[in-house]
Amino acid sequence: MVILNLRDDCVARTATNFRRGMTDKRFLELEITAWLASPERKRQINGELYYDGKQAVLGRKRMALDDDGHVVELKHLPNNRMVNNQYAKMVDQKTNYSFGRPFSFDTENKQYAEALNAVLGARFRRLLRAVGEGAWVGGKSWVYPYYEAGELAFKRFPADEVLPFWADADHTILDAAVHVYMVQEYDETEQTKEVVKVEVMHGGGVDCFIRKDDGTLIPDDYARSGPYITETDEDSGEAKTYNWERIPLVCFKSSHHELPLLSRVKCLQDAYNDVLSNFANQMEEDVHNTILVIRNYDGEDLGRFRHNLATYGAIKVRSYENTEGGVDTLTLEVNAENFKTLLALLKDAIIENARGYDAKDERMSGNPNQMNIQSMYSDIDLDANGIETEFQAAFEELLWFVNKHLANTSKGSFEGTEVKIIFDRDVLINETEAINNCKASVGILSNETIVKMHPWVTDPEEELKRLKEEKEEEAAADPYRAAFEATHGAGGTTGKGTPPVKDGEGDDKAE
Repeated sequence: MVILNLRDDCVARTATNFRRGMTDKRFLELEITAWLASPERKRQINGELYYDGKQAVLGRKRMALDDDGHVVELKHLPNNRMVNNQYAKMVDQKTNYSFGRPFSFDTENKQYAEALNAVLGARFRRLLRAVGEGAWVGGKSWVYPYYEAGELAFKRFPADEVLPFWADADHTILDAAVHVYMVQEYDETEQTKEVVKVEVMHGGGVDCFIRKDDGTLIPDDYARSGPYITETDEDSGEAKTYNWERIPLVCFKSSHHELPLLSRVKCLQDAYNDVLSNFANQMEEDVHNTILVIRNYDGEDLGRFRHNLATYGAIKVRSYENTEGGVDTLTLEVNAENFKTLLALLKDAIIENARGYDAKDERMSGNPNQMNIQSMYSDIDLDANGIETEFQAAFEELLWFVNKHLANTSKGSFEGTEVKIIFDRDVLINETEAINNCKASVGILSNETIVKMHPWVTDPEEELKRLKEEKEEEAAADPYRAAFEATHGAGGTTGKGTPPVKDGEGDDKAE
């Protein structure tokens, strides 16, 4: 276990992790320097860059060998750098599938549900969607609970800003963490400069530093080091400080591997961009679509010949020693179908390896049944199950802070109360088939279950309340119907206020 105590002049030692004489501060300097250049962080940064469209194809050049055998750039040829960002599409698709719709709390304690909805309201739901997106982009994303104007608030840290120190190999128990981020500040000449801030979070609170260019850490005089929570007494005006019993940082992972989605599709996305750019290049190389066979060419060299041909659209030839000059052509056809086939294969491979779905899938043509829809969603469903399992475990950690906040603010003690987070997935369905299934389930399932499964219902509790109010209004308008339903059941009628009639019997003989 790493024991950090940086405020005591940075002279504390750890038991076994350091060589003799190394301080905690020096250990952190070395760890941060190594982490900033680590392959893991580079993958996380690449995930962000590729999502923004800053991909490898933007730096490509057309190269060739010159007469001396040196590699040179061919600047006179078309060099398209096209980005068709299928990767960003997959990130958005998977994020919106699992986190695009508001989550809900499933608990028998209504007071607890109301308290959770008050603390984790619309602002947190928006944050959670960004956390889900960050988990796909960076492999994991972090949520930092803190107090803002006396209320519990939450902040998201991207994966490439947090260096965690785990107490176990499965990365479930956080020993300490370092938050590294960059800000713009004005120097003495009133010019902006980039300053690297470092916040070290541990059991005793947070220590704030500034990282210099040589990797050393110096105390940040403008940031507050110490306990996590500061409260000002209204009567005395004195500041009281408190610490959480845990490190206030919760890790939300895309999977236990903590790998960005880009790791699955980077080579495919790069190949897609290259093929698309090459196709555009060949379409623009009008002169090179034809090979010219020249007899008795009157000019200095082929470079000037190509230049004159592209500029004037004409060339000069001459006859020499009874040999007629002229130009013959060999036409090269660019087969667009080859490019289209390859692009289609790469797109399908990106979707399959990212475990998404193609909304233009041929299974969706016509009037698809629910089995075809489920087949199209099978891959993304498996990935959604995995990330939701990770998020459920992370929510348990986060709810520990929420429960402590509710207890400390006298809003109730809910520690140990069972609650489950329900993620409402954004899934296409065949509404007609779903509604018919609901109709067929009447009398077999409870009304509450049927209402929850109906595709038009967004708030089952509110819908059940409306149904109850409608029945009460009908009962008030027709007391005979209410008395009959109380005796025979609500489903024993054929019309409004009319009991069912047997076949062949008169209207006055009820079944």
